[in-house]
Amino acid sequence: MSAERELDAAGVTAPALRDAYRRCRELNALHGRTYYLATRLLSPEQRPAVHALYGFARWVDDVVDDVHSGIDDKAAALGAIDVRLQKALKDGATDDPVLAALMDTVHRYDIPVGHFQDFMESMRMDLTVTDYLTYADLERYVHGSAAVIGLQVLPVLGTSVPREEAEPAAAALGVAFQLTNFIRDVGEDLDRGRVYLPADELAAFGVDRERLLHARAQGRADQQVRAALRDQVRRARQVYERAWPGIGMLAPRSRPCVLTAYRLYGRILDLVEGADCDVLSRRVVVSNGRRLAVALPALARAVFARAA
Repeated sequence: MSAERELDAAGVTAPALRDAYRRCRELNALHGRTYYLATRLLSPEQRPAVHALYGFARWVDDVVDDVHSGIDDKAAALGAIDVRLQKALKDGATDDPVLAALMDTVHRYDIPVGHFQDFMESMRMDLTVTDYLTYADLERYVHGSAAVIGLQVLPVLGTSVPREEAEPAAAALGVAFQLTNFIRDVGEDLDRGRVYLPADELAAFGVDRERLLHARAQGRADQQVRAALRDQVRRARQVYERAWPGIGMLAPRSRPCVLTAYRLYGRILDLVEGADCDVLSRRVVVSNGRRLAVALPALARAVFARAA
């Protein structure tokens, strides 16, 4: 379905606002392959809001991961975004297209603004925090970088139970996706100077940053690194288990979308294990065939749910 039909379904009529939502949709299609595919399973009127939420997160994340800018420049850029965000939240208006779409979504779905403040705090942590001693330390980061993403999207998805009842599972699903990314991208994160795996848990297997760097340089993880990563996969699967009941708490029309994302991200962990957790030399990717195999049945269920 075209962006125009989605915007019509969502009741977005103002030309400038339609342009703003189109920009966010483009960001999602360009960068969020699995996320974008799952979004296609939502009802047309829901999609612009999800694109807006993703577009803002992508914008900020790109600032943090810009390899051509120093910490001071990144901090200044984040500060400028934060000022514009706070002003937009206060005034309800902005000339930035991504923020314009975001503000419209926030007001349409009554999304708590604290979620965006928590997100910005975690993004600022990325500028100076490069290691996490314990999982409790990491949890502070993933609350703002991942749990609140699930909480932001939840009002758009809708629930079949009171929203607060579904919130813990929605937050857990955001964390599960983030932990999956940390495991899959451990090599790329090392290249950026970051380790998102708890140091004390790695140490239990005789692994530290230097050992990870050595494995990255050699293009091969040794048995201790693989054992440490298997332990991280185990925990990620536990978080997926906590998130699972939340899918049944969603509005029926939204369940196929979230179930597809759940299965595709879970497939990443399968691939990591299939590679014997040697992910320091390559990035495991869910094949297009697998994406379609998961998405097509979900599409049929989504159509049925909308009709029902």
